[in-house]
Amino acid sequence: MSKVAFLGGGSFGTALSIMLAKKGISVNIWDRKLSVINDINIKRENIKYLPSITVPAGVTAFTAIENATKDCDIIVLAVPSHAIRDLCKMISPHLKQNQILVSIAKGIEEHSSKRISEVMEEENPNNPIVILSGPSHAEEVALDIPTTVVVTSKRMEYAKIVQDVFMTTKFRVYTNEDIIGVEIGGAVKNIIALAAGVSDGIGYGDNSKAALMTRGMSEIIKIGTKLGGKAETFYGLTGMGDLIVTCTSMHSRNRRAGIMIGKGIPMKQACEDIGMVVEGIKATRAFYELKEKLHISMPITDVLYKVLFENKDPKYGVHELMSRNKKDEV
Repeated sequence: MSKVAFLGGGSFGTALSIMLAKKGISVNIWDRKLSVINDINIKRENIKYLPSITVPAGVTAFTAIENATKDCDIIVLAVPSHAIRDLCKMISPHLKQNQILVSIAKGIEEHSSKRISEVMEEENPNNPIVILSGPSHAEEVALDIPTTVVVTSKRMEYAKIVQDVFMTTKFRVYTNEDIIGVEIGGAVKNIIALAAGVSDGIGYGDNSKAALMTRGMSEIIKIGTKLGGKAETFYGLTGMGDLIVTCTSMHSRNRRAGIMIGKGIPMKQACEDIGMVVEGIKATRAFYELKEKLHISMPITDVLYKVLFENKDPKYGVHELMSRNKKDEV
């Protein structure tokens, strides 16, 4: 039975820790916040990120990252995408070559436009890299609500090891060899979820959200295939599945932040009120820069970028989207 370490005591990392501990797997968690460590070890609860859910005795939290990763077969990087490179640098001196590194972040690195797996490979070239993605709110995973995700890697034998370790009767894990498609689908859907939240905040209805999700999927496929992903991947869990759950659920921090922004609350205040990283904001800037370099039309991303970073009125942004030149859907 594998031993797993989670680096980052946020909501999703904690939820997966709870799930694995219930399966009988020994789990370590490392976090920078001493309060999170003490709450897990003493109160058996992650009060800040996953309140009111018991953390089993099989989960132990650590303040020293080298102690958390020692003797673990799988190390999960459970931090936001912008923190991945620094975390990889931090753990590099403590890694053994046979330890599998798993990322559960969804995004790309700003300015370099590198996918998470590419960042990890640069910093930890001697370790196998696996990406876990899909529609999986932490609040539901922790409560054993049936969930499906996908794992991918350049070396699929390691993705299959992670599949075996994480698979339960309530958490179904698929494999997909299209690592580019899986990573890009999971990243761009955060942009569309943020836009869907803005639409809700303005007061628009189901018609508007259906339009955003459908045309948003078009943008995901357009840039995803341009970068080398397979179109069929985006109709699966990491594209269509993740898009549905993040655009429609109040568990989605991207949607919740978007709702506040749509109501006129400043972006910075919305993020502070959410209390966790809103990946869609960084993704919007990163993919706006990338699509400009690639000369790809992504009108929803365009307008959202202007709303977030150029103070464009959201309603006028919608007007711009709706009044563009007519075109064929396909």
